[in-house]
Amino acid sequence: MAVLIYRWIVFGLAAGYLVYLLIIDGDYSAVGGPFRFLTIWALLFTFFSMSRMMAIMEGRSDRDWPATVAVTGALNFMVVFLYWRLYFDNPANVRSDGEITWWIEYYVHALGPLLQWIDMLFIHRNIRGFRRAIALMAATIVAYVAWIELVVQRFNDAPFGSVTSGLPYPFLNNLDVSGRAAFYGQTAVMAVVMLLVIFGLGRLLRKAKPADRPDMSDAKA
Repeated sequence: MAVLIYRWIVFGLAAGYLVYLLIIDGDYSAVGGPFRFLTIWALLFTFFSMSRMMAIMEGRSDRDWPATVAVTGALNFMVVFLYWRLYFDNPANVRSDGEITWWIEYYVHALGPLLQWIDMLFIHRNIRGFRRAIALMAATIVAYVAWIELVVQRFNDAPFGSVTSGLPYPFLNNLDVSGRAAFYGQTAVMAVVMLLVIFGLGRLLRKAKPADRPDMSDAKA
């Protein structure tokens, strides 16, 4: 019962913040709206992942979604690490006004990911399907980069940078094409490393205490 309550809390927070960020306070004045930001993509992954965890507990799903859970964890790590590294270097790297709304920023860039990591490693624990996870992560990164480079940048004039404009995060507009390609490549490597860490931790924790659900290594992502 305690686990179900915990998952309802994590799911409810993700759902509530999505409703607020996409509907109540969603800014669609720029092409792409809130979907320009990787943070929103990660929050959508968290929302979906936690909805599946609840469905498993309530007997509404026979899929374990191991790769999706792992990719969600890695994507959340990327959002947290990249955001705070860039923010502490210079708030203008990630926000044009340099200001943060604490109850939003600390959830999407700290608390929300932490709650999902706890579920992934200590409750779900069935982290499997590494090749499927790599494929899903690669597809997500390629889709996001293509989205911001080919659509978002093309149809937006702000934020402005020293090299270009329109990319969702201000610092990207200070990089030329080769600089952005290098950044995207480094981010992709980070994602793979984080997946390795997640699968490694998952294996150790599974040996210490096997997952409650049966082995579903052939389950879909």
